[in-house]
Amino acid sequence: MTQYVDAGRAVGYASMSGLPGSAPPVVQDVTYERIRNARAEPQNWLTYYGAYDGQRYSPLDQINTENVGALKPAWVFQSGSSGLHAGASTYSFEAAPIVVDGIMFVSGWDGFVWAIDARTGRELWRYKHAIPYDTSLCCGNVNRGVAVAKGKVFVVTLNAHIIALDAIDGHLLWDAAYGDVRAGESATVAPLVVKDLVVVGSSGGEFGVRGHLDAFDLDTGRHVWRTYTVPKPGEPGSDTWPDGPAWTRGGGNPWITGSFDPELNLMYWGTGNPAPDFDGAVRPGDNLHTDSVIAVDPDNGEIRWHYQYNPHDLWDYDSTMEHILFDSDGRKLLAHFDKNGYFFVLDRTNGELVRVAPFVDRITWGEIDPSGKVTPKVFPDAEGEEVHFWPGPAGAKEWTHAAYSPRTQLCYVPVQDVGAKVTRRRREFKESIPYWGASVTVDGTDMRGSVSAFDPATGREVWRWDNDVPMCASVLATGGDLVFAGEPTGEFNAYDARSGELLWQFQTGCGHHSNPTTYSVDGKQYIAVPVGWGAWVEGFLPAMLGSPHGDALFAFALPD
Repeated sequence: MTQYVDAGRAVGYASMSGLPGSAPPVVQDVTYERIRNARAEPQNWLTYYGAYDGQRYSPLDQINTENVGALKPAWVFQSGSSGLHAGASTYSFEAAPIVVDGIMFVSGWDGFVWAIDARTGRELWRYKHAIPYDTSLCCGNVNRGVAVAKGKVFVVTLNAHIIALDAIDGHLLWDAAYGDVRAGESATVAPLVVKDLVVVGSSGGEFGVRGHLDAFDLDTGRHVWRTYTVPKPGEPGSDTWPDGPAWTRGGGNPWITGSFDPELNLMYWGTGNPAPDFDGAVRPGDNLHTDSVIAVDPDNGEIRWHYQYNPHDLWDYDSTMEHILFDSDGRKLLAHFDKNGYFFVLDRTNGELVRVAPFVDRITWGEIDPSGKVTPKVFPDAEGEEVHFWPGPAGAKEWTHAAYSPRTQLCYVPVQDVGAKVTRRRREFKESIPYWGASVTVDGTDMRGSVSAFDPATGREVWRWDNDVPMCASVLATGGDLVFAGEPTGEFNAYDARSGELLWQFQTGCGHHSNPTTYSVDGKQYIAVPVGWGAWVEGFLPAMLGSPHGDALFAFALPD
């Protein structure tokens, strides 16, 4: 029996155990310790990146380089909804499926959350949160996933709430607002569970809001702390903003899930671009902590250190994307591929730069030398003057994620080589009105992409699989020495993690802009990937790369 929970009203069912082939309801046993040791139970995908380290790696190796050519669809889950929302330009399926002991939890647009039998693709329950018709959205009607802990499923809503659902039947347990939709704030991030807290970041920088992280008590929904990414006058970093109100609308939203080092007790969250995106004249200075990684104490929200990738950003180069934690030569490091086209390796204990190198061919906005010195060369500052630069605002890598394999000790990154023309248009700030400060035209014909492997020990590219369109979906690495990545034209690919050779491909019928994950049930490994891409693409990529139809969730496995 499929359950439907509409607009926060629980219809409910007694137990999933009565469903043929379904898993027993054991998700209440997901504790902080289990998530902390997620790599020890590779049959599950317990948190957004698979584990706190952000590596998007699974040790599962039943599917490997020798047999991946036999991979077939095991099941397909159709969402059963159009994905359209009157307050958004378009929609996209961008979530990372979470799997706990045979049960999959995945979120979608318009406040949808599904529980699915991970063996068969059968829907167990469905929840839909009521979204106000006039919610202002910058970059599509999307949600990037859920978190699961202590019998609850946590998800944010487009109108900037975080809610907790009962993992057994999907009914609403608590609901807490953490953003002001009247000001243009929204929420799309997958929550991060740390200890007894669930941590979320805000969205809406393109409307001139001030970014923040918030922590809530898992059990009650009580708000525990808030940390703003843009300092107010008198706080550290406030001297990087001018006098006046610019800091109050400064952007810097942390709209992609952070990673966490339990030993150091530090979370690593990336922050977004300053507002307005392209008009730097109204915000002279480096504009901390925009376009940065901030190391945050999860117990109180204190920022322990930061590293800024793009001081005084004029190119819409959000740095929200993943920070991959790994150890090398006795050092605790993190890796980050930035929209500006550079690959950074930092010491994650103190933020010291270890290495920086370009990871895309065309970089004309400026350069970063080996010491980390940033020298801009293209300034879209003159009113009405068209300026062209690479990478364009879509970035050399979009929000979608790279992966790291401890077997190969390589990082795997989806690359997009796309330029753009920007013409600055001065816009006076008005609450809930887009605050870009420019018009943007993407290079619609001169574009390409790749999946590329980089050695973080040297910054050197090891291999590249070239494509004639940008690669705009997250990468997954596995213990079978495989790398999986989807194309915007619908193909889902498996590569040899050591050589980059394309070993397998399946046309799903819809563009990829999401996060593949892997899991196993009863000893059988599956690769799961959501597909479905509307006409708007975050970062101003052309609509022709995505398809507004055919959104679904595929699971692939080897034949029995």
